[in-house]
Amino acid sequence: MQDFLLTEEDRAFRSEVRAFLQRELAPRAADIEDRQDWNAVKHVVRALGEAGYLRLMFADLYRGSLKKPGLTHATILSEEASTINYAFETTIATALSCAYPLHRHASARLRDAYLEPILDGRAIGAICVTEPGTGSDSADMQTRVEFDARTNEWVINGFKRYISNASVADVYIVYGVTPRDDGAKPRVTAVAVPKDVPGISFPRNYSFMGRRGCIVGEVKFDDCRVSADHLLGDEGDGFAIMRGMFNFERAILGGSGLGVARSAFEIARQHAQSRRTFGQFLGCKQLIWDKIAQMSWRIDAAELITYRATKMYDAGADGKALMKEAAMAKLVATETANFCVNEAVQILGGDGLTKEYGRTEQLYRDARALTIVGGTSEMVKYLIASRDLPELKINL
Repeated sequence: MQDFLLTEEDRAFRSEVRAFLQRELAPRAADIEDRQDWNAVKHVVRALGEAGYLRLMFADLYRGSLKKPGLTHATILSEEASTINYAFETTIATALSCAYPLHRHASARLRDAYLEPILDGRAIGAICVTEPGTGSDSADMQTRVEFDARTNEWVINGFKRYISNASVADVYIVYGVTPRDDGAKPRVTAVAVPKDVPGISFPRNYSFMGRRGCIVGEVKFDDCRVSADHLLGDEGDGFAIMRGMFNFERAILGGSGLGVARSAFEIARQHAQSRRTFGQFLGCKQLIWDKIAQMSWRIDAAELITYRATKMYDAGADGKALMKEAAMAKLVATETANFCVNEAVQILGGDGLTKEYGRTEQLYRDARALTIVGGTSEMVKYLIASRDLPELKINL
């Protein structure tokens, strides 16, 4: 690993957080995977909060040793956690995706009530975007967020699905449309909704092929009311808030993909150098050389593209200025993760399909979600192309 874009301080931070996760997460990874032990997840989240690692994105709230903490360091944390257990990393990445708009767009009272507990590891956050008929086409959401002037409250009605941390989160950032009096197209509005408010419910959680231990489910809102100060930004700012959140999330997913890819590569590399077949080590076979080489260069390319995006963000780029680079980080790293786990299983043969011979089958199941969550590979390709074809309005 060359990590040309990382500084010595960044590399020292990687070593520090790797040792921390080996101490706190690695001993609990089997419980998270095999028993879906939420208490194990909460223990590590709390430990991360107490150590200050959940504040990396928020320089004004950070209290650690880094001179300029930022998205680069949050992505390093994501990468190192995903190397051990991607399901756990999904939990903290989602919580930080909730913290991001709270930090940027919430009132001081909301930040005290909801942001600080998340950053301390005492609470979990969630974001509510996806609906039964709406995924990446967020402008077509059916959830309604409307203001009741009589009671000075926002009223939420709708149904969200595939929500990470559903039912276990303490606060939900909910995106919905607000109708306009002039009959124009409704605008997207974002509000913070605590878990104990009347009208919020959690119909079911899903069972996935991978990411065991990460709780994902449905959230329903029936005349759910929150006071006016639970609005994020201004009415109709939701789409811009969401775009900034997605830039953050996609860069973090670049780290997730890198962590899964590196873990698979290391397993394959070790096996190729220790397994003997036809009188020589498996790694001496030309076809295996090809697999190892392709895994290696793809990981390096994904690393460079991912940390380019994080360094750009830390230098001040965001919104449309970062959309293409964040999308590229997400696309390349997550596709690389899927390539690497597939090749690792092939190199290990039957051992790669069993729980008895290591983690490869778990990585194979976990990786498949990466090219779907946070915007499918197809969707982020559209985002990339929209920057390269600025004079065309692409009809998705």
